Amino acid sequence: MISALLVANRGEIARRVFRTCRERGIGTVAVFSDEDAGAAHVREADAAVRLPGAAPADTYLRGDRIVKAALAAGADAVHPGYGFLSENAGFARAVLDAGLVWVGPPPEAIEAMASKTRAKELMAAAGVPLLAPVDPATATDADLPLLIKAAAGGGGRGMRIVRTRDAIGEEWEAASAEARSAFGDGEVFAEPYVERGRHVEVQILADAHGTVWALGTRDCSLQRRHQKVIEEAPAPGLNDELRATLTDAAVAAARAVDYRGAGTVEFLVSPTGKVHFLEMNTRLQVEHPVTEEVFGVDLVALQLAVAEGGTLPPEPPAARGHAVEARLYAEDPANGWAPRPGRVHALTVPGAGTGASAAGAPDAPGAGPRLRVDSGYGPGDRVGVHYDSLLAKVIAWAPTRAGAVRLLADALRRARVHGPVTNRDLLVRSLKHPEFTDGRADTGFYGRHLDALTGPGDDREARHAALAAALADAARRGHPLGGWRNLASQPQTKTYGQDGERAPYEVRYHRTRDGYRAEDDSVRPASVTPGRVGLEVDGVLRHFDVAEYGDGHVHVDGPAGAHRLRVHPRFTDPRAATAPGSLLAPMPGTVVRIAEGLGVGSAVTAGQPLVWLEAMKMEHRVTAPASGTLTALHATPGGQVEVGALLAVVTAAPTDPDPVPTDNAAAPTDPAPVPTDTAAAPTDTAPTDPAVQEDRSA
Repeated sequence: MISALLVANRGEIARRVFRTCRERGIGTVAVFSDEDAGAAHVREADAAVRLPGAAPADTYLRGDRIVKAALAAGADAVHPGYGFLSENAGFARAVLDAGLVWVGPPPEAIEAMASKTRAKELMAAAGVPLLAPVDPATATDADLPLLIKAAAGGGGRGMRIVRTRDAIGEEWEAASAEARSAFGDGEVFAEPYVERGRHVEVQILADAHGTVWALGTRDCSLQRRHQKVIEEAPAPGLNDELRATLTDAAVAAARAVDYRGAGTVEFLVSPTGKVHFLEMNTRLQVEHPVTEEVFGVDLVALQLAVAEGGTLPPEPPAARGHAVEARLYAEDPANGWAPRPGRVHALTVPGAGTGASAAGAPDAPGAGPRLRVDSGYGPGDRVGVHYDSLLAKVIAWAPTRAGAVRLLADALRRARVHGPVTNRDLLVRSLKHPEFTDGRADTGFYGRHLDALTGPGDDREARHAALAAALADAARRGHPLGGWRNLASQPQTKTYGQDGERAPYEVRYHRTRDGYRAEDDSVRPASVTPGRVGLEVDGVLRHFDVAEYGDGHVHVDGPAGAHRLRVHPRFTDPRAATAPGSLLAPMPGTVVRIAEGLGVGSAVTAGQPLVWLEAMKMEHRVTAPASGTLTALHATPGGQVEVGALLAVVTAAPTDPDPVPTDNAAAPTDPAPVPTDTAAAPTDTAPTDPAVQEDRSA
């Protein structure tokens, strides 16, 4: 029996595992880097052990240090979570060699599935359907498009979509170099790229006594940069035959490697209904909550039971209803999915519980729609630049898919998410898009719809939010001279900006002996306090909650959604001007490389990648704003930069009348400084094609 468990991870998954441990009387041990010393998972553990340093390579990826931490803290078992060392066979062996219980599959099973090429060979022998590899040297036009993939690792690293034969060689070399840098293994392979495919996976659970469960399907087709954004269970629109094909193949895959514990077998389903094996993730998935909610199980508890030698019942419980999960990220989808680190001021979803057992089994008497939140952050915590930008997972369950989707969209709209820029609006719009509500979404969803999903919202609603912010600020500051005059005066004026390219809102209002009056006669301030403002618009009263945290932004939660407004100073700082052609860091991060041969005096072309930054498990390319000459280069490989730091300067050629606009060639759209604490292993890069064929789950 396990008495104390160390989680070799951080953030949301560490808290998730600890929650189950507390419910079962198991002690908890956390590990933490210097940057995570005050993190939520550290605060909640019974004991915590410091891993000196900040970089993942010195902390969460140091299996030797983690094993020593477990022994020092008196833990007798280790749970790897997901990401980091969760699929590292060497770490699993080190845990077992130290006399500790490993809460995961046998090292041999991890090893068998670690290489995608080796995994495909095993699956072919087991009769699992898959995409046949393509020899790039003999590829014809009929083989196109191709997907070049790294044999090791995942998350989009070492992955390229190729649509022309003359690009194969260049993209092959680029993918290999990237894979070597990310995983220490430059092996890549090519396979057919399936347009408009669906990413469908099967949750499996196996014990050491021959029982293998297939806990239904999940659809994870809505992805960006090869990382899932919205997941659901069961996968919609599959007929009985297709579901049976998927689950049978998943069970065959598990038996082929003598699997034990929780795992996921991932497939690509073509528009014609053909099933192709992608990979097997030998760990718990980020999206495991949707399966828990549908089957009424706690997968972490089952992992622990299997690790203790327990036996699963012959058949899994029956599925009930539908669950949908949305990943809330600190990122800006409209700006190339750029990560947005910073301090979290508030993160609450009204009516939500936590944990697989918080709401009871879905078939419990009287069970109704419910919400769940799994998060790694609390108020005051910082989202750093070295870890994944996931803030929280919000999960909704309802008896029907339509009910679950509607509940989740409304919960996200009502959530108080204050701090960094997030993808919350994108999530709400995605859940309401007819292609998703009809169950027709595929991996190219964001490639087709991103511009529409990230476009400006209701301008009138935003102006009302700005007015509410200005009135709340006036109420908070008060008026030492009484606040009103007998004679008419000029209106009070305050200006707010919004993230993106939208023009700022200039708010004008008066304070009279009868209260506040807006210059817009269609809006009447009905009630004004520092934290809440009631506005009567065309005879309809609506309330806006207003919060400021001293970071130059004000958060307004209104009836139609939330607004993050930037407070414009009355007088601008002349030092803020930026020279034309300046390439500024769009986010804090690390300079991972500079274009080969690039130096002062180099000729560059508009759109040419010049500098690569890495932050929060993503790689961001900084490109030339125009064709011309590089006249300054301040970035150095390995160097840390703050948001807005000057990386380089390109002087446009006199004959270039129309410079190409880029999001990195001018001052950032949000000039407010972003906190730059550090904290996880970079494993992602931006693909050249937004369509997705593979997952990066952690």
